[in-house]
Amino acid sequence: MATILRDWSYRYQWLYDSISRLAAISVGGEARFRQLALQGVTIAPETKVLDLCCGSGQSTQFLVVRSQHVTGLDASPRSLKRAKQNVPQAEYVESFAESMPFTHAQFDLVHTSAALHEMEAAQLHQILCEVYRVLKPGGVFTLVDFHQPTNPLFVPGISLFLLLFETETAWALIQTDLPKLLTDLGFELQQQRLYAGGSLQVIQVKKPLLAENPTPI
Repeated sequence: MATILRDWSYRYQWLYDSISRLAAISVGGEARFRQLALQGVTIAPETKVLDLCCGSGQSTQFLVVRSQHVTGLDASPRSLKRAKQNVPQAEYVESFAESMPFTHAQFDLVHTSAALHEMEAAQLHQILCEVYRVLKPGGVFTLVDFHQPTNPLFVPGISLFLLLFETETAWALIQTDLPKLLTDLGFELQQQRLYAGGSLQVIQVKKPLLAENPTPI
């Protein structure tokens, strides 16, 4: 169940930004957090990038520095309005992630930051199928999101954060084996890295060069 703090954090940009900065201290600050999933990823000016569930453009701002072809997608008109103001260099599309209005094999890179924990299990599966579909063969999907802490010292912190600002879907995600889910859909696992006592994970997978699109549920 969502709390009033969660509702306020999405309604008021200053509160969302403050929470983001506070939560990112464990990995060296918000700027580093927003680029965790981009480490080791090759992005050239001509790379076609999709910033999936881009929110207000917190990560998009780092993508447009490296690519001239960045598209941000989000279902929230309020967030997209902020993103257009914050990062006007990108193009923006209002759409649900589980039904993206893009052609097959359109992007070289799909990136998402702290968004998948918002999704129900069936919705998450459909979104990952869509990511597979819109990626070019050989394209990369990179993400950062919550993970079950491997260091017990981090358990109270993430538990409190999820209790105050997230819903049941976040608790479900940290129990989900995302690498297995992704490889079951046909992706090739490149790497999984853990941060903040294991409470954050970065996963990078690739769509095979000879790939078939998975069947949506």
